[in-house]
Amino acid sequence: MKRVLTATLLGLAIGSASASEPTAKDAIAMVERGAAFAKANGKEALIKKITAKDPDFVQGSMYIYVRDFPAGVNIAHPYNQSIVGKDLNDVPDVNGKMYRRDIMDIAKKEGKGWVDYMYKNPDNGKVEAKTSYLMRVDDVVLVAGIYKK
Repeated sequence: MKRVLTATLLGLAIGSASASEPTAKDAIAMVERGAAFAKANGKEALIKKITAKDPDFVQGSMYIYVRDFPAGVNIAHPYNQSIVGKDLNDVPDVNGKMYRRDIMDIAKKEGKGWVDYMYKNPDNGKVEAKTSYLMRVDDVVLVAGIYKK
């Protein structure tokens, strides 16, 4: 009886954990929410919300970060303040992909889209496959991603 109960509880815990994993739709919704907030309140207000880890823009491993346009300098990141103010366009991911350039190219040519790359997951500290949705909003690019499982 104990084993059945333990297995059932474990199954429920695993099921609820996977059910709460963010999806591509969640990333798009977060970026769109950020774009609407920036248009209504200004980019500085959005930057403050992101830096403060406001739950509208930071939800565990899914969060918005902001780059200026067209240069691509990081101007807001909720987890890694050391990259704010830095141009990292020429820094590849662990596989050599210049994904930051890809983000800026898509922002320039299409205004929005997806980029795949490897990045450190703030939930577990491991470098994992990530896909991020981006959208250009005036003179900034908003980016929110999800880790692929």
